[in-house]
Amino acid sequence: MSNYDGNAPAAPLSANAIAIDVGLRAFMLRVYNYMAVGVGLTGVAAFLTYQVTGPELLQSPLMWVLMLAPLALVFFISARINTMSVEAVRGLFFLYAALVGISLSTIFHIYTESSITRVFFVSAAAFGALSIWGYSTQRNLSGFGTFLFMGLIGVIIASLVNLFLRSSGLDWMISVVGVGVFAGLTAYDTKRIKEMYDGSDDATSNGRKAVIGALSLYLNFINLFI
Repeated sequence: MSNYDGNAPAAPLSANAIAIDVGLRAFMLRVYNYMAVGVGLTGVAAFLTYQVTGPELLQSPLMWVLMLAPLALVFFISARINTMSVEAVRGLFFLYAALVGISLSTIFHIYTESSITRVFFVSAAAFGALSIWGYSTQRNLSGFGTFLFMGLIGVIIASLVNLFLRSSGLDWMISVVGVGVFAGLTAYDTKRIKEMYDGSDDATSNGRKAVIGALSLYLNFINLFI
């Protein structure tokens, strides 16, 4: 029978394991800092646009430009991220966040500031809880990726169809399904971003990964809020 001392101290962590842990925390902190700045820019841009333009923007053809510009920019960032500097990618992300804010300024003409504030904090609390769970869970979430992506495509198609139908019932269903999809994506993407970290990356690769991770979490938060 082998000798076993239950009170024996645990084996010390290797220097490499400690370095990875410290590096991972720094990486995730960078991701969340970029995301927080993006959300802040969105809020400021939305409020300032609302103050300056007034309700006329809702009826202006410019509204379509402001709604489509962020979509075009996010595709550009995704396609060119591996060829741009970290500073350029970060700058484009912040520009994207400001453009989203301009397009979201219309909500101030539809809802009261108190209801917008309340929904923002509810969304922030839900996002925080889901992201923490995604970061800390030991479960393999890769199997949810395809399912969530299919749900996202369904929400997008239904939203486009409802632009013409203007059905309040369909709009309610889209909202319910959308919350579920983006709640799942928040946990899934947090886990995926954590696994993206590689201690052997150089500063440029690490910086690009931080920006693309921040963009993913930013999109999840904004869509949860919407």
